[in-house]
Amino acid sequence: MTEYNTMELMIVAAARNLENGKTVGVGTGAPCAAAMLAQKTHAPDLVIMFEAGGISPQLPTMPISVGDSRTFYRAVMASGMCDIMETCQRGMVDYTFLGGAQIDMYGNLNSTVIGDWKKPKVRFPGSGGANDFASLCWKIMVITPQDSRRFVEKVSFITTPGYIDGPGARERAGLPANTGPHKVITNMAVMGYDGKTMRMRVESIHQGFTFEEVQKNCGFPLLKAEKIVVTPAPTADELRILRTKVDPQRYIIGR
Repeated sequence: MTEYNTMELMIVAAARNLENGKTVGVGTGAPCAAAMLAQKTHAPDLVIMFEAGGISPQLPTMPISVGDSRTFYRAVMASGMCDIMETCQRGMVDYTFLGGAQIDMYGNLNSTVIGDWKKPKVRFPGSGGANDFASLCWKIMVITPQDSRRFVEKVSFITTPGYIDGPGARERAGLPANTGPHKVITNMAVMGYDGKTMRMRVESIHQGFTFEEVQKNCGFPLLKAEKIVVTPAPTADELRILRTKVDPQRYIIGR
């Protein structure tokens, strides 16, 4: 079996969730690597979109920012932020990758403050386009390390809405129906969401970990899927493409 590291496993697991012919709004880092890997393996017609305006580029190498010239390389459009957000508003973007300092059981994300808003312990950059993407794209994907400080019972501030406080909350807030959190890929497991309670649930666990270890590194009770499986290991072909065509300089997979 080919050896691989945790970051490679997370990127491969994320890439497998992106379907051919779909659209995905990504930033840089691991989400971009996952989208590139999907495009170069099972989803050649995946449309990758960047907040700065690049639509469906043929990424030659890993971009360092959403405005990097590579995000426009052989793109079908070199538009702008307003066009990207309008496309989301029109319901034409299937997936988005987001992150934050905190996430709770309903998939709400915090990238604004830790602690009291007026006197926070830590202040972060804020939303950027995250709230827009989460509010208007169909499915939210998250790639993040897992620990109980990041996975909390209640986020200090909802920068990016997940299922807010349970079933129907997104719709009551005026957000489009049938949108919301989809998958959370961590260094330990892949989580989805229960269709009735809208709470996070474990669907697969990476080799070498147990459910108890995953739960220990989470600040709220996790639900279990009807059948929890072992996350399939990256194939030799996936690793070869990831290492030679997606991130040969190991900017991401070398972390």
